[in-house]
Amino acid sequence: MVDFKAILVATDFSECAGAAFKVAKNLARGFKAKLILLHVIPQSVLTRVAEYLKVEPGSLLPEFREQAQQGLDGFMKEYGHDGLEVTSMVGVGIPFQEIAVIARDLAADLIVVGGYGRSGRGPIEEVFFGSTAEKVVRLLPCPVLCVPLEKEEK
Repeated sequence: MVDFKAILVATDFSECAGAAFKVAKNLARGFKAKLILLHVIPQSVLTRVAEYLKVEPGSLLPEFREQAQQGLDGFMKEYGHDGLEVTSMVGVGIPFQEIAVIARDLAADLIVVGGYGRSGRGPIEEVFFGSTAEKVVRLLPCPVLCVPLEKEEK
């Protein structure tokens, strides 16, 4: 029998990540699991901004982390935690790698991700997972649930 004790939800603050979080909350409630809400600051973005500003990437990290934590707080406020135990985390690196490393470090039993992120979806994404979600699926031995954006009711 499957028993999820820790469910990691990766978010880029997109609507699709919000849909994934809603599904994860329902699963956490049913399994009495704790939720871990993770946002990864892409190292490539940090590096590009540092190059543009002509500063060391590490000098920007505190501000990036603070903004990411504010994003997580806003995300939680928008989607609610419904009385569930939710821990929020900020990672830095290549998103799919950080998700995999943190999931392993925290012994997550299930990873929940949105089907596509902030960059949206194109014709390829209509058929395949978004690149981050697909790479997470390939890296982790635990189940990965990929949640599409909810369709608007007419």
